[in-house]
Amino acid sequence: MSTGLARRVLAAGLVSLVAVAGCGVRPSGVVPAGDPPSGAVAPTMTITLYLVKNGRLSAVTRPGGRPLFPADTLALLAAGPSAREKAHGFTTDVPPEAGPFSVTAEPAGHLVVTLSTPAGDLSTLAVEQIVCTAAATVPESLAQITVVGAGQSVSPRNCPG
Repeated sequence: MSTGLARRVLAAGLVSLVAVAGCGVRPSGVVPAGDPPSGAVAPTMTITLYLVKNGRLSAVTRPGGRPLFPADTLALLAAGPSAREKAHGFTTDVPPEAGPFSVTAEPAGHLVVTLSTPAGDLSTLAVEQIVCTAAATVPESLAQITVVGAGQSVSPRNCPG
């Protein structure tokens, strides 16, 4: 690079630096902003699944970053227990092919869970897992939950736990 070109590039760089450094922000004194934040910390979201241990339903909570739709929570149920949950003896009777799920709320506190497999093929324990896990996804308690799939329906029921 020639000396003249190098000087012009350096001069252009210095002019740019001076222009950016003086971009209109002026010094100021301390600006009062009020008191620091206080109060309770927002609660950590948890996901409740009903898994099986020793042939009985057990509520298991998992940490969750954001609220899930009921169908997403049921998909976690069908995916089975985590490695940690398995190590503690938890299993699931809900087959993975039961998903994907859809969940619809109906009047008078009724929830309908639709499976991708025949509802009549599920064990009683699997139906209870689905019913209780679905009930745990809604803030208000529902009167009844109906499980349907492939033209079959399991009578409306409440979570026995």
